[in-house]
Amino acid sequence: MSDHVVLHVKGRVLVGPDDVRDELWAVDGRITYDRPRAEALTLEGWALPGLVDAHCHVGLDHHGAVDETTSEKQALTDRDAGTLLIRDAGSPSDTRWIDDREDLPKIIRAGRHIARTRRYIRNYAHEIEPGDLVAYVAQEARRGDGWVKLVGDWIDRDAGDLTACWPRGEVAAAIAEAHRLGARVTAHCFAEVALRDLVEAGIDCIEHATGLTEDTIPLFAERGVAIVPTLVNIATFPDLAAGAEAKFPDWSAHMRRLYERRYDTVRAAYDAGIPVFVGTDAGGSLAHGLVAAEVAELVKAGIPPLQALSATAWGARQWLGRPVLEEGAPADLVVYDTDPRADVRALAAPRRVILNGRVVG
Repeated sequence: MSDHVVLHVKGRVLVGPDDVRDELWAVDGRITYDRPRAEALTLEGWALPGLVDAHCHVGLDHHGAVDETTSEKQALTDRDAGTLLIRDAGSPSDTRWIDDREDLPKIIRAGRHIARTRRYIRNYAHEIEPGDLVAYVAQEARRGDGWVKLVGDWIDRDAGDLTACWPRGEVAAAIAEAHRLGARVTAHCFAEVALRDLVEAGIDCIEHATGLTEDTIPLFAERGVAIVPTLVNIATFPDLAAGAEAKFPDWSAHMRRLYERRYDTVRAAYDAGIPVFVGTDAGGSLAHGLVAAEVAELVKAGIPPLQALSATAWGARQWLGRPVLEEGAPADLVVYDTDPRADVRALAAPRRVILNGRVVG
């Protein structure tokens, strides 16, 4: 990592989708558009705000919590891909130590997943019954950074398919308690069955949202409920279905249907005005550093490239209440050789990564 020198970024600085400037400087870790007197290191290219992965898990792998060395490797992989802001959508690990590292991405935590007993991946979540939901949501709201993560549906082994995890009354009370404590609530949902209750209960976001239909899309749009589709994760559905075919044929068939209509679902949501943001679901079974691939997937689904770019840049940061490339903001940006607005595949090859005013990659 470089020393804290004055940086001069020139070329095309994408302050916003339509706000393009010729240059900026990073002085003492902050952005300025006023030329400093100090000598500066000049970098040239197309600059974007540090990318956002709005569904990522640092401190987690497919077995559960991981040690700090592994967590560090995960965070560094995301950073080197240009992800400088992560909404950690549930982790059993305490990653607060990352906040003291100026060379690692900034994290907005949702605490630990809250799931129904025996209705989620082992070692991931607090597994509880509905009567304890309000108390656990309050606990995680206090532990997190303004978000709480519920598991809204999962396979019910007795039913042999995805079913809702929480009664409507309990989830409404829990979401109200989170809001009282200043936290927003999101939920993992693959299927159709839980969506209406969660949205009408006041939820703020749905992860994956593969179960959206023409009946629920207008409700999401009316309430302004965001979705984070995690299409790079949905790509694993056929393999999951094949592995469970013999034991849970109904679940397997359901997962295939959700997979087959995934692009149509995302495009219909976008067309209806539902806010769509980039998230990879890295850290469970998926590798870190897939943010560029997820943006490309949104474009493949039919979201216009500039809006797909905003879903990991300007729009995503605004949604999470974090600054972009404005005067005085932390100098967190990524420099590319070509214009990512013209072709989002440019995101896969960052030329320079700058975090807190330092060149780190």
